Amino acid sequence: MSDEIVVLRKYIDEFEARFAATILEANGIPTRVLADTAGGAYPSMALVFPVRLLVRAEDAAVAAEILDLPAAEDESDDPSNDVSTHG
Repeated sequence: MSDEIVVLRKYIDEFEARFAATILEANGIPTRVLADTAGGAYPSMALVFPVRLLVRAEDAAVAAEILDLPAAEDESDDPSNDVSTHG
């Protein structure tokens, strides 16, 4: 097992990077998010210094596949599935 860490993706929004990290961690892939935004005081610094999503090198291919999957559509959002009756 290698200890090599790689940058999987770069983001200009820390929220997006943390969201992606949460998805990967839910799938068993450890992550780290590095942001040079002065602790969130200057989020616009991410335009110059992108927020980086880090993973182990051995997890990089699977992590990229997971993040590239299209979002599943939630059938509960489809009004045609409404089974309630209005009297």
